[in-house]
Amino acid sequence: MMNTRNKWGNRIEFGVFVIPAMVCILISAIIPFMMSMYYSLTKWNGVGKHIKFIGLKNFKELLTSDTNALKALVFTLEYTLLAVVLTNVIAILLAIVLTKALKLRGLYRTAFFVPYIISLIIIGFIWRFMFTKGFDVLYSATGWEVFQWSWLGNAHLAFWSILFVGIWQSVGFYMMIYITGLQSVPGDLLEAASIDGCVGISRFFKITLPLLMPSITVALFLSLANSLKVFDIIYTLTFGGPGGATNSITIDIYNEAFVNNRFGYATAKSLVFVVLILLITIIQVRFTKSREVEA
Repeated sequence: MMNTRNKWGNRIEFGVFVIPAMVCILISAIIPFMMSMYYSLTKWNGVGKHIKFIGLKNFKELLTSDTNALKALVFTLEYTLLAVVLTNVIAILLAIVLTKALKLRGLYRTAFFVPYIISLIIIGFIWRFMFTKGFDVLYSATGWEVFQWSWLGNAHLAFWSILFVGIWQSVGFYMMIYITGLQSVPGDLLEAASIDGCVGISRFFKITLPLLMPSITVALFLSLANSLKVFDIIYTLTFGGPGGATNSITIDIYNEAFVNNRFGYATAKSLVFVVLILLITIIQVRFTKSREVEA
């Protein structure tokens, strides 16, 4: 009898804690995703009541004739590659410096981390002001021609402006991940390596870097996903301009849905984009996981 009561008590306890979470996931994730799959097969402006089912025509158009989507994909991949590499390299270098016994070390860490907790929309507007009005003031003070360049109006410079702001905003967060990873490297192992003559850069690549791979896995996963989904910075700085030169996949989807009023087609693009992100991140995680070692 007692076993039966305990069994039912465990079931009730399980239901009380699990069912609300399952309902929230169902309402906030699963049902919207299923609806998106349906809307991707329709022609709809996102507002009207008339929804026309057109099957796979949206996907066919996307994969065969949408040149804007292809340009946006190329831009996004170029941005992602540079952003991920530069952000993580800079973050590792900062982490190495800021794990040493420096005065005001905590202040430096805070200074690099603060931009990450500020809204990307605010960051974008701040740097838009800097690239336009702020650089004019700097040019007047220094006379350097670099401050007269059209950082947001030139297609090539706009790319580097967006990349710089993205790295500046996020590098402090990844720095903290690497600082945590460096602090978990056993000190006695580093001392043993030094005694054996393995010091400096050689010790870093042979001892520290392999032990830092779990942190690298996490940082690469997050930076990959965030870079592929870049939207806020581009929206506030250039809105895909000039001439569509900085048009990312997310901006392209936004334009299709809310500018061209092709909600069904934008949903189809979104689903393909989700699959792309999923594939890239799975490959990255498996690759870096296979290179992790234990101390």
